[in-house]
Amino acid sequence: MAETTQIQPDKVRAYLATDYRLGHAAQDIVLTIGQRSERLAALFADKGVNCGAFITAYNPRGALQPDAANHLAHAQLATQLAQLGHDVIAGSGSETGSDWAAEQSYFALGLALEDAKAMGTHFDQDAIVWAGADAVPQLILLR
Repeated sequence: MAETTQIQPDKVRAYLATDYRLGHAAQDIVLTIGQRSERLAALFADKGVNCGAFITAYNPRGALQPDAANHLAHAQLATQLAQLGHDVIAGSGSETGSDWAAEQSYFALGLALEDAKAMGTHFDQDAIVWAGADAVPQLILLR
């Protein structure tokens, strides 16, 4: 995570407390920032990748947007990920006990960190979640 950021501390705290959920087979995989996920490691091994990124296009810069704008941005994100040729798993991010609605997201298997950052920046997001070969999700602040 970046040492300095333009993002307000309460937003960073919320991002750190969020459960990043990706659907997989019969059960979801829930990623927690800083905690190795054995299920994610197994998914990486199964798919032959060594990294992945959890990205949303909802609510740029953490500012609530109308549903129509969020749905359009989510569809555009899906198109861009498909063009890159990555397998994606639909997901959502939400903080337990928060009034903030879960945001639809995608987990892109094999998406390198720099490409993930560029995509998050393109959709004007505060942050993305990225995991490398160690399967430890990291909050990557983008501003």
